[in-house]
Amino acid sequence: MLVRSQHSPFKQMAQMSHHMLPVLVAAVLSITAAASAASSHSHPHPLDPLTPDEITAVRAAVLASPRVPARPLTFHYVGLDEPDKPDVLAYAYGGSGSSSRPLLPRRALVIARAGGQSHELRVSVASNGTSAAVLSHAVHSGAGFPVLTLEEQFAAVALPQAYPPFVESVRRRGVDMDDVLCAVFPVGWFGGRAGTTAKRVAKMLCFVAGPTANFYARPIEGITMVVDLDAMAIVGYRDRVTYPVPKAEGTDYRAGKTGPPLAPGVAVQPEGRGFHIDGHVVRWANWEFHVGFDMRAGTVISLASVHDHDADAGTRRRVLYRGFVSEIFVPYMDPVEEWYYRTFLDAGEYGLGLWAFPLQPGADCPANAAYLDGSYAGQDGKPVGGENRICVFERYAGDVAWRHTEAGFPDRLITEVRPDVTLVVRMVVSPGNYDYILDWEFKTSGSIKFVVSLTGLLEVKGTSYTHADEITVDAHGSLVSENTIAVYHDHYVTYHLDLDIDGTNNSFVKNIITAKRNTGDPATGGAGTPRRSYWTVRREVAETEADGQADVNAAPADLLLVNPGKKTRMGNEVGYRLIPSGATAASVLADDDYPQRRASYTKKQVWVTPYSKSEKWASGLFADQSTGADSLTAWSRRNRGIRDQDIVLWYTLGLHHIPYQEDFPVMPTLSGGFELRPSNFFERNPILKIGRPPIRSSASGNCSCDAR
Repeated sequence: MLVRSQHSPFKQMAQMSHHMLPVLVAAVLSITAAASAASSHSHPHPLDPLTPDEITAVRAAVLASPRVPARPLTFHYVGLDEPDKPDVLAYAYGGSGSSSRPLLPRRALVIARAGGQSHELRVSVASNGTSAAVLSHAVHSGAGFPVLTLEEQFAAVALPQAYPPFVESVRRRGVDMDDVLCAVFPVGWFGGRAGTTAKRVAKMLCFVAGPTANFYARPIEGITMVVDLDAMAIVGYRDRVTYPVPKAEGTDYRAGKTGPPLAPGVAVQPEGRGFHIDGHVVRWANWEFHVGFDMRAGTVISLASVHDHDADAGTRRRVLYRGFVSEIFVPYMDPVEEWYYRTFLDAGEYGLGLWAFPLQPGADCPANAAYLDGSYAGQDGKPVGGENRICVFERYAGDVAWRHTEAGFPDRLITEVRPDVTLVVRMVVSPGNYDYILDWEFKTSGSIKFVVSLTGLLEVKGTSYTHADEITVDAHGSLVSENTIAVYHDHYVTYHLDLDIDGTNNSFVKNIITAKRNTGDPATGGAGTPRRSYWTVRREVAETEADGQADVNAAPADLLLVNPGKKTRMGNEVGYRLIPSGATAASVLADDDYPQRRASYTKKQVWVTPYSKSEKWASGLFADQSTGADSLTAWSRRNRGIRDQDIVLWYTLGLHHIPYQEDFPVMPTLSGGFELRPSNFFERNPILKIGRPPIRSSASGNCSCDAR
């Protein structure tokens, strides 16, 4: 997907020399190297993301280490190598005050390229964050390559401007070269060489901007370029077919190019925000959790616990140890040469955190939002500070948390209502044409809702068709405008959720709804009544990983994670259940198709695995050109035990996208999600302990209604 600037013309950017790219990236992203909020603390939280000072120290240690002598050395991932889980749990829930907690070691995981090899290094960081030392080093020998850097994508898209065959192809199409923009697309894997013998290549496609900002709507169809990213040279070119470039008219989405705006609305909190942020720790209502940032995963939520008002004073009950988006798989459904390889792994190939741009106050997030920054390492290893990458806000949507009106008393009417106020943690990721709004929504009921909202621009194909009646064969998409086919595709967003329901030892339970006939025999649950059928629940406890897989569309069932060692006063195991809420599609690609082999976990929405610190990324640590040998599916083939163990829930939200004309030129937001909801976790409804807020009059001086 395209690397583009919010402040400078892309054309000027592409013409800059390669040695200026690190400077360019800093300018493009409006970055600063200011220290993050966490760096102001003498003892950072063990799960705080690396600070700019720590990133600087890690860079220096890697460059000074004799373990990787080859140059140039480029940094593709620098992230927190979090302490061992038992140590973090002891730190967070050990009961001692923050001043007496042990200072856990700070370490970084670095993935770098040098000498044509991918290197994994673990680096220890001093407690003051100003020095570091390399602890271990390994050369990756399997299939796959690390996340693409922004800088190498900038360098690659500058190449076509001076490549004579491409210049000639553009001229023959009657396109002005000054209007051409290009983008880098991973090639996927389709058999052939893998591992150390494979070339680190990508493909480049080009578009025409002209008078519109929506250049994705104007592809130069039929041209494919291959670029060697290590050599930074075009090594393959083909101009296969020529189609008209779609027109620019009616494709722009910018303000001033569209209709009049709606009347503004503002969220007002007269008594201030109801949440508090201390470094990266957020406290709100009955919730406390840690918010982190990772250049691959984006937002990371850790140590989410809920205060139980019916338990001992101050009791924090554990719900989630660590959760994040592990992968976003987007395969397109056109098998022709220019499209067959478009099977993106957005987290593993591009990095979600790298493509999280500054949130727009009052638009992306309401006026009552607070913001968190996200720092990461650039290709040269120097810190890049990202402002306003995550927002936190209270949502007042007019929904009801619970209510009841009782009309059974002959002399009075009783109505009790509690408004549903929730806390949202939001990031928006824009890896090219699509925008993903990723929300974590915490509710006073103890639930956590996960909402993925898709918007942005369709990826379209140039065609000779100008009317649907002309299409006589499978066009692999929908005609949304003249000469414009929006190609069919899927979106699969996979979450890694290390749930610790009241402790680390949990089990996965399927409460399967089973239809029964009323036989009249009380011994089998029947009764001597005219009722002929009913349903009941068959409880299945997963023993192994094979049992822990589920297709949520296959049969009606409640899917739960329970703690068999903790029970309510009524004797029920405490737990949380998974509730899908739309977007439950599973992949329909053939099992032997190469994209499906890389992302075979998308055949089912639910997987449960035993906890392993190294098993974070559903598509593997090295996702670019991966083969599926290091993936969620591959790990699960070991069929390890998961009953009464420290287990991880993987949930994939899926959507088959058949585009329609209303999705063009910019797509209205489409949302899907799921919820983790307490199930016998509390003794009763926890919202009963939360008081009713004061009722304020809705009358205002600007009401235009007739008050009759």
